[in-house]
Amino acid sequence: MNEFVLQQQNEAAAEQQKPKEMIRRLVWKMCIATLILMAIGSATRVMNAGLACPDWPLCYGELVPAKQMNLQVFLEWFHRLDAALIGISAIALFGLSWWNRRALPNWLPWASTFAVFLIVFQGILGGLTVTELLRFDIVTAHLGTALLFFITLLTIGTALTPYQGTGNVGKLPWVGLTAAILVYLQSLLGALVGSRWALHQCFGGSQLCTVMYSHIAGLVPPTVATLAMIFICWRTPALNPALRRLANMAGGLLSLQILLGVATFRLHLQVEPLTVSHQAVGAALLGTLVAFTVLALRDWVARHEIAVLSAEWESERVGQITPNS
Repeated sequence: MNEFVLQQQNEAAAEQQKPKEMIRRLVWKMCIATLILMAIGSATRVMNAGLACPDWPLCYGELVPAKQMNLQVFLEWFHRLDAALIGISAIALFGLSWWNRRALPNWLPWASTFAVFLIVFQGILGGLTVTELLRFDIVTAHLGTALLFFITLLTIGTALTPYQGTGNVGKLPWVGLTAAILVYLQSLLGALVGSRWALHQCFGGSQLCTVMYSHIAGLVPPTVATLAMIFICWRTPALNPALRRLANMAGGLLSLQILLGVATFRLHLQVEPLTVSHQAVGAALLGTLVAFTVLALRDWVARHEIAVLSAEWESERVGQITPNS
């Protein structure tokens, strides 16, 4: 009888986990698609394909502009196609989260709502980049919103991933959060450099050099914060292996990003794959830092919850002993 009851409980628990697992898989697929989308967007910019489709949301008035198709048109068209698929996925995430909200964490439906808001806003910015002829502030906001959407998806996916903390994170959540914020701000500076073609203008006519050198100088704070996070991880005993792997991954991506930045600068943006890789690796570094921060925060919260429960238990135990003393 006990075995039957236990089996029923296990089946009920497994059934309750199905929506959570389904949403987690959907979110990770959306993360990959968003990273690809940002890489394609970067390729569209460096290949001067941002206005290859002169209208919006269609391209030459068609869903598939077969007659006008070339490399530039394909990049812009495929960029829009990927964005549309991600938008549909965001709506699906929103619907699944609210439909299964009783079996999910309370924060998840609201997080999915925020993701839908970002994708709608991103679509509006995407249209404005065409209708406003690639105005630099709109292009910069377009990438900034894409990164924010990417961060939101990563936060949801990492928060839903099974994780067992060790309670030894210390100040790592705050160091990781600082590094992630600084990398995001540096990415916005990079977007501004790209959208204003500051590197070309500085080398060609000594214009916008302040913008370009601000991006170069802005490398220092996120680098220091990321290295500090890695150093603390190496010095922290009994840290969860997942956090160590993410910290090492962040170190590798940071090194690669600096090398790509130097190569892009010295070659004056003449090698398009380097420029695209520079932005893609920067987004991957940001994503790694966000995932690290979310896991570290989960570890920190779990530790403090255990400490509070232990304090309450100790208080009750002392209260029970005192009358008998």
